[in-house]
Amino acid sequence: MRGAGGTDGGAEHFFIGLIMMAGGGYLFLHNIDVSLGMGLGYRYFGLWGMGITSGMVLIPFLFGIGMIFYNSSNVLGWLLTVMSLAMLAFGVIAQTRLSLRNMSAFDLITILVLLVGGLGLFLRSLRDHSV
Repeated sequence: MRGAGGTDGGAEHFFIGLIMMAGGGYLFLHNIDVSLGMGLGYRYFGLWGMGITSGMVLIPFLFGIGMIFYNSSNVLGWLLTVMSLAMLAFGVIAQTRLSLRNMSAFDLITILVLLVGGLGLFLRSLRDHSV
């Protein structure tokens, strides 16, 4: 019977590494705070020295929706709508802030050992040990 990945590496290393990686990844992601610094008046982009806010992006979106409802084959309406939605999506992503929560050195070291140690065991199980 072959081990993990079709090699003689060992299925126990595979599953232990997988569990360690999953636990470390969960703890790492659980300790990240995600915050958004945005609102309808928040500046998304700068264009010619003028700040473009999310409220300003909604104006062409509304015109585009109106054009689409009036004539669904209107290319300008579709272009305004799609470009406005893309600008809103990029603006939200650009304003997303990720920060690591305060934790002790022991907590951080434990998380990193689980992540990297699990990855090492996982990759070790895929290597052929018969050679």
